[in-house]
Amino acid sequence: MAKPRIVKLFSAFVLTSLAPASVALDADVSGVEDEVADNVVNYLAGLDAAEYGRQRLEAEIDRRIRDALKAFGYYEPQIDIRLQENGNVEQADIDIQSGPRVKITELAVEIRSDAENDDAFREMLDNMDLKEGQPLRHDRYDGLRSRLSTLALERGYFDSRFTNRRIEVRPWQESARIYLTLDSGERHVFGNISYEGSQIEESRLRNMLSFETGEPYLAGKLAEYNQRLGETGWFRSIAVRPRIQWAAGSVAQAHRNWWEAVDRQSTATDPNGAPDAGSALLAADAISAAARAGSERPPRVPVDIDLIPADRHQFEVGIGYATDVGPRTQFSWEQPWLNEDGDSLNHDLYLSGPEQEFSGEYLMPLEDPLRDRYELLYGLKNRDIEDTQSLEASIELARRWRFDNGWIQRLYFRTTYEDFTQADQKDQILLYYPGISWARTRTRNPRFPTWGDRQRITLEVSDQLWGSDATFVRTTFDTQWIRMLGDDTRFIGRAGIGAMSTDDFSNIPPSLRFFTGGDNSVRGYSYQSLAPENEEGELIGGQQLLTASIEGQRRITGDWWGAAFVDTGNAFDDWWPDDLATGAGLGVRWVSPVGPIRLDVAHPFDSDDPWRLHFAIGPEF
Repeated sequence: MAKPRIVKLFSAFVLTSLAPASVALDADVSGVEDEVADNVVNYLAGLDAAEYGRQRLEAEIDRRIRDALKAFGYYEPQIDIRLQENGNVEQADIDIQSGPRVKITELAVEIRSDAENDDAFREMLDNMDLKEGQPLRHDRYDGLRSRLSTLALERGYFDSRFTNRRIEVRPWQESARIYLTLDSGERHVFGNISYEGSQIEESRLRNMLSFETGEPYLAGKLAEYNQRLGETGWFRSIAVRPRIQWAAGSVAQAHRNWWEAVDRQSTATDPNGAPDAGSALLAADAISAAARAGSERPPRVPVDIDLIPADRHQFEVGIGYATDVGPRTQFSWEQPWLNEDGDSLNHDLYLSGPEQEFSGEYLMPLEDPLRDRYELLYGLKNRDIEDTQSLEASIELARRWRFDNGWIQRLYFRTTYEDFTQADQKDQILLYYPGISWARTRTRNPRFPTWGDRQRITLEVSDQLWGSDATFVRTTFDTQWIRMLGDDTRFIGRAGIGAMSTDDFSNIPPSLRFFTGGDNSVRGYSYQSLAPENEEGELIGGQQLLTASIEGQRRITGDWWGAAFVDTGNAFDDWWPDDLATGAGLGVRWVSPVGPIRLDVAHPFDSDDPWRLHFAIGPEF
């Protein structure tokens, strides 16, 4: 027997001097449960007993309950309503015997015209949740109709219409017959593409197009192109609008409040600077009817692209704190476009106790601005960490490629001048060395990634044959992974490997030697404090590096997480290291509006320090 369900239905009070007060109705509903009972509750929720007399109220309750039950296929229920009153009706005891349930005995869903051979429609019909022999549920029928209409709009069937849509219910036979036919008409194709308001040469914008004139219309292509334009950083506002003429009575005409045009008033970005595709808006006014030659076949959809340039000068100031470097400040000056080619210039000034750096980059996009470009990087960096004092100036020219699989390849040539003191070594070194790198970052929810991974591989070569002060081959590999188990458990793993081959290590500047330890490597040890030492116990850096870490996190409540971790690693001269420094500890994470705030207490296993505190702000990637 179904358990009784008690539902209190409160109507709103109308507080005016002329209107009488509403009377709240308490209803005890029994005999049905789960989603059927929930639907009955929803149908009764708006009922105000003060608006009805006793007989009319009883009839209205009965009508609403029957409508709620029909939605689940119950057409012959028995309903017992007992009203209790004290001046006004205040209580209703309702017992429902739902009776037999209607089942689907015949299901005929058809797609006609061009969409008949469209794989997307075939897949939808193969996976629809309406089946013969199932109990009738009107929400599933309505859902199928809605999905077919939406798919037709997404895929350019703007003249589509339902030529047959009916349900024949025979309660005495406990049967329902469903007939649904969508005539899609012709599929539209993309027409002419026009630009308005762009300060960038049009050919560069066309090179990023995700569709071509004459290609079958697909709404996702418009959103994709909008995102590509946003990734360039050239524009403050982007609107990609198809101009569609719809036929009277079509699905498109019936859904005029829903359009697959993307209207972005301001280009949103995630914390990493990447565009946020979720910020795109679907706007009704994005589409206007346009005259189209009646004889043109297939029918074409012109696309208008309205652009507003981004501000030429953008400034940003950031402050933070980390145990490794203490308080830190960063000033950024960005010029997202300098000319019609889309060249950009960015400068950063980073200040902390042990490190100060000024850097700049001049980016020159090529034929496909999102994939290929030249990069000119330059900078000046001063470091005073542990036993390292270094002043470094560098300039780098690079060619960058971005591949379809997400990997980014950079081929570069770098010149570095470094005036340094490392322990008891003092020197001034000028290096010329080419390098190549491959990197890929994938992430979901950048502010606090729930899934992601990052890899980076580099290879650099220097030789005195071309005037460099040192000969070496240097390579590094770093990887990091984030995975979730359910909604409340998060795992992070990372590993790093570095190796260098050289016959004169004393000529290698500190910026190319290996050190480890600190917030993002081996916690429990201070920043870059792990490396080979000289006879006086001063750090001189290593030729090889190995680090690894595993961390498990568990949600405590809301945006608060607890963490436990183990880190290990060291820098050394001969592979394999004699000893790996290992630290373990516990931490807490708070997902703040500006990103995760991390606080860790770590214990080093082979150090005199009993524990060390680590604090940092910002996501792992």
